[in-house]
Amino acid sequence: MTRTPLMAGNWKMNLDHLEANHLVQGLAMELRDNDHDFAKCEVLVIPPFTDIRTVQTIVDADELAIEYGAQDVSIHDNGAYTGEISAAMLSKLGCSYVVMGHSERREYHNESDELVGAKARKVLDAGMTPILCCGEALEIRKAGTHVDFVLGQIRAALAGWSGQDVAKIVIAYEPIWAIGTGETATAADAQEVCGAIRAALAEDFGADTAEATRVLYGGSAKPDNIKELMAQADIDGALIGGASLKAESFAAMCRFYA
Repeated sequence: MTRTPLMAGNWKMNLDHLEANHLVQGLAMELRDNDHDFAKCEVLVIPPFTDIRTVQTIVDADELAIEYGAQDVSIHDNGAYTGEISAAMLSKLGCSYVVMGHSERREYHNESDELVGAKARKVLDAGMTPILCCGEALEIRKAGTHVDFVLGQIRAALAGWSGQDVAKIVIAYEPIWAIGTGETATAADAQEVCGAIRAALAEDFGADTAEATRVLYGGSAKPDNIKELMAQADIDGALIGGASLKAESFAAMCRFYA
């Protein structure tokens, strides 16, 4: 089975709706001018909630092949949950992907693996694709227990899932010590964990599920290291932070194959 590479731009808490408009239009122009082949790499932007409607309007009006998603989701369907956004609301806005379990959510909001798994289930049930994040802190990496730690996160989040459903999600490995620090795991470091993730999926859910599930790398991925990362056997794309806030750099990463 061929897994379509995915470049996902996580804007985090950046860009107002006017800046979002400018960035998406600029990205579309960069991709068009360089004859980007969307069959070779799926392009996804993940703006703040307040920008999603703006992005939807541009994508629909200009009939762009760029996809868009959300950075988080509620485990509740509706009701008295002030500040929460449901999966149904995001689906109605045309979102195709939703991130959960990002290290910043885990750290600042104390999100557990079980909560992350519940969010992923809500997203999948709403017809969207979950991007389930996992990753270790520097002290865990130094202790040499990073692989076991990451696999523990994934197994806890996906407890009780079927292989058929797991094959529909995306897993993003993001070593916390390499996020926004300028430090980057080497391609070999990234492959070690991404390969272990795929092996664990095969063990837990079967070879077909492991072969179908896309695994992304996230952690200071940028234009000058994306080719080496994408050359690894078990890396199917990237969850990109800062480099996705500029149309030129993000488009260059989407065209890693050129």
